[in-house]
Amino acid sequence: MNRQVKEIILQVISVIALPFRVFPSFVRRSILFSFLVIESRISAPKKTLRNLFLLKDKLEMLINERASAYGDGEHPKHILMKYHDYFISNISDDSTVLDIGCGHGAVARSIAKKVKGVVVTGIDNNKERLNQAKLNNRLKNIDFIYGDILEISGEKKYDVIVLSNVLEHIEERVNFIKKIIILFSPKTILVRVPLFERHWEVAMRKKLEINYFSDSTHFIEHTKEEFENEINDAGLRIDDIKILWGEIWARCSPNI
Repeated sequence: MNRQVKEIILQVISVIALPFRVFPSFVRRSILFSFLVIESRISAPKKTLRNLFLLKDKLEMLINERASAYGDGEHPKHILMKYHDYFISNISDDSTVLDIGCGHGAVARSIAKKVKGVVVTGIDNNKERLNQAKLNNRLKNIDFIYGDILEISGEKKYDVIVLSNVLEHIEERVNFIKKIIILFSPKTILVRVPLFERHWEVAMRKKLEINYFSDSTHFIEHTKEEFENEINDAGLRIDDIKILWGEIWARCSPNI
């Protein structure tokens, strides 16, 4: 189901839900919980767990949609997790930065605002997200480009490449990293990816043979060992690595 269809469905349901406002919120929660209890008792534990996890995925989708609405289009996690700080603290003054998969441009804008003399280019292959990034931008030291990074001319070189929640969306990750190193000759690559060992439920989902990724477009969610092996195979060395908020954060540099 694509994003536009989801939005239409949510809008229709929002209209249908209007009459239910007459019930206090605690009553609505109690009714919903009662249905979940019924669902959890009508099948064997394995099937029940599978169904409850799939229901939880739907709930997570609603939570993230409402969180973005609460943040006027920008997810509050950007502020709560303070994860922009990791990128900012690892970028030197006067650097040229390429933010691959920049999305709505929140990370790129933070870097452009807080790193002295920096020039930032953000690129994304999602037109809707990129158009939003352009609309939100009021800075002269940042530019946003639409397209596939591997099809962009490699004539321009960058000191730093940012890959914030990008690698997990790529099937051939090692080859991808090797190509961007050749194309852009970065001195530093800053990476952020979701960690497999972030919660017992992730491993349980895998055991139940249902989706255990936090996003349906992911090809992998790395263990620390898997991440380190892939980075090494791509011709990078890890200069710094941290586990924060259930994610891997790393500063890497090409082996020369």
